[in-house]
Amino acid sequence: MIDLRGHTALVTGSTQGVGQAIALSLAESGANVIVHGLEPTEEARETVKRCEAYGRQAWLICADLAGPTSECVKTLFQLARDVTDDIDILVNNAGGYFDRPFLEMDYDTFEQTMRLNVYAYYFLAQQFARHWVREGVHGRILMTGSINGRLAEPVHSAYDTSKGAVEMMVKTLSVELAPHGIRVNGVAPGLFHTPLTAAALDDPRVMRWMQLHTPNGLVPGADVCGDAAAYLVSDAAKHVHGHMLMVDGGMSIWQQPDVPSDFLKETKQNV
Repeated sequence: MIDLRGHTALVTGSTQGVGQAIALSLAESGANVIVHGLEPTEEARETVKRCEAYGRQAWLICADLAGPTSECVKTLFQLARDVTDDIDILVNNAGGYFDRPFLEMDYDTFEQTMRLNVYAYYFLAQQFARHWVREGVHGRILMTGSINGRLAEPVHSAYDTSKGAVEMMVKTLSVELAPHGIRVNGVAPGLFHTPLTAAALDDPRVMRWMQLHTPNGLVPGADVCGDAAAYLVSDAAKHVHGHMLMVDGGMSIWQQPDVPSDFLKETKQNV
């Protein structure tokens, strides 16, 4: 049983998808939760209500993390502390995908990806770590990486690079912060049903192809990532430092799946 009673978490980008699943799992496990989004949408307010339904305190703060990093991070840090000064869990989850083919990539698009997916993670972690070290808080930091941090895809060069950076960030910050009693870990989602993947997965052929590339044959909802996150920030993982937990049904370890003959025939018929 994961028990997060007495803890308070800020989960960035938590109004939908993986971030929402993490926020809900933390609340279900006993934590109070600060939900973060870009705007106070109905979906954002509903996420707060669902966290409160577990009998926890939950709040919504809205801030952009895609702008100038120093300004954005300081604003979000202050907004969170204005809500409560009891935050001892930071989940860096907000991110984005802005890719185009490498030969067409421009500086602004690449820099936008790094700003949101890497710089914001790094410097928001720094803000909280500095505060926790001053106050003697044994905080927990969780980073959302991706299977794309280990397995490359064409037309994903900026995104893949950013998620590879997140995995190394988990390791190096863990080494520096462990002596202060601060644990740093990460979750790396594979392919889930989320608002961002819905368009692709609605195609039955795409869905089946992804299932064939996953050893357990599943493409689940993001809730499975929430449970993994709750474990990593709990005392059950007190000796787990600098680990990127792959939540991907085994996709990242399977070199070359066998393709059933019926799928090959079906594909040829659709060409």
